[in-house]
Amino acid sequence: MLISSAFAQTAPAAAGGGDSALLSMLPLVLMFVVLYFLMIRPQMKRQKEQRAMIDALQKGDEVVTIGGVLGKIEKIGDGYMTLVVEQGQMQVERAAVARVLPKGTIK
Repeated sequence: MLISSAFAQTAPAAAGGGDSALLSMLPLVLMFVVLYFLMIRPQMKRQKEQRAMIDALQKGDEVVTIGGVLGKIEKIGDGYMTLVVEQGQMQVERAAVARVLPKGTIK
């Protein structure tokens, strides 16, 4: 008798395993819901606002690019626009606009 009786016994059958499986998934589901409301939803809202701001750009608007360049829009196309800066003109992508400044900010 080299094998002890503890190793020879079979595992008892799990009774009511469906309830415990749902309860074990509950923390994971709750973490996803919290992640959605604290991180994903606000980021989607910011992206929607940025897209609306870029779509509303027009000639004469004063803008700041992502790189910190201040300029006034002279020409605007579908993907690119021409900014008038202090030293001349430069062409940038529309998506590079960080924010629109109030009129008269740049002199």
